[in-house]
Amino acid sequence: MAVELQRLGWRLEELERRVGGCGGADGARKVADELVKVQVALNNIAGKRERIKILYKKIEDVIKYLDPQYIDRMAVPDAMKLQFILAEEQVIPTQAALLEQVKNLQPVLDSASIRAVPDHAAKLQRLSQIHIQQQEQRQDLSDNVKTLLEDYNKMTLLLSKQFVQWNEILTRLETAKGGKPAAE
Repeated sequence: MAVELQRLGWRLEELERRVGGCGGADGARKVADELVKVQVALNNIAGKRERIKILYKKIEDVIKYLDPQYIDRMAVPDAMKLQFILAEEQVIPTQAALLEQVKNLQPVLDSASIRAVPDHAAKLQRLSQIHIQQQEQRQDLSDNVKTLLEDYNKMTLLLSKQFVQWNEILTRLETAKGGKPAAE
């Protein structure tokens, strides 16, 4: 206890030295005197203003009103809280059972497999990128095959039309010569 008081005294002396500067105790006294003057001036100003007087009187109320739990206490009385609990009476056992289930599954959540998930995430990311690239390549190949099939179908259609035209020309020529047309 004596050591703590001595340490506190040293800290107080250090604070006085820092506040007072090189002037020592005399400088600290000047600072303290100035602080007293400021306090007196503030009290005089506050004394002249009715609103500030009221505010000083109500400062504890203001602090109480700023507390976030104050609104909860005011808005929801204990009787209402009891009604909320009673209304949830049927759901509470279900929730308790679910919590018990989570508690029983806690070893699974703490398993090495689950803890290794961050390591696998990087691998999964790389695999996802490869998969996306392969999907893009597959789409490009599908588009190329579709274009080739369309070109093949067009070529086949054009050749068929050409053969039909040649057949008609040949038939006309044979008919013009008086011969019998070749079997089709």
